[in-house]
Amino acid sequence: MVDQVIASLGKEFAIRDLGNLHYFVGIEVMYHPQGIILSQQRYIMDLLKRIGMDGAKPVHNPMSSSTKLSRNCGTPMTEPSLYRSAVGALQYATLTRPNISFSVNKVCQFLHSPTEEHWQAIKRILRYLKDTVAHGLLISKTTSQRLMAFSDANWAGCIDDHRYTGGFAIFIGTNLISWSAKKQPTISRSSTESEYQALANTTAELV
Repeated sequence: MVDQVIASLGKEFAIRDLGNLHYFVGIEVMYHPQGIILSQQRYIMDLLKRIGMDGAKPVHNPMSSSTKLSRNCGTPMTEPSLYRSAVGALQYATLTRPNISFSVNKVCQFLHSPTEEHWQAIKRILRYLKDTVAHGLLISKTTSQRLMAFSDANWAGCIDDHRYTGGFAIFIGTNLISWSAKKQPTISRSSTESEYQALANTTAELV
């Protein structure tokens, strides 16, 4: 069937079959007995080199659980464009690295006026990526069509405006197909309310 589609397209357009996919827009495709692994190893290494952190010491988590970033912490950066460039690159890395989604969402909140402390948070994410550069997203062969979702929220997680960040991960069978970590536009008056709102967002994505 694939050959028929390629042959039909070839009658209308100048195309060439390059065989199995291995690299596309910064995403590497590695073939595995269980399926395929989507990785951005080359992209991450290029990012580390571009920012001058290819020799940095790796760490085992992208953000300390005790870190409480705010708008006014630290001194303003002299080169805020470097911060914005790094954040944009990290956002693209979340395509195959959902485990940094929350940390990247946090540093995205300070694009308008980044400080040196915010920059340290970005450098920690980059050091974590260096430690786990070979990690990727496994898309495995499965006959299960079961939808599963996980949801969470950190009530009043932002110390500036007390809004919470909600997140979800949605699977079909064993395959992760959708994920998000997003700061919500409203303030919840209780942890129950924030969890309920996060569940409502997850349900909307499931539908």
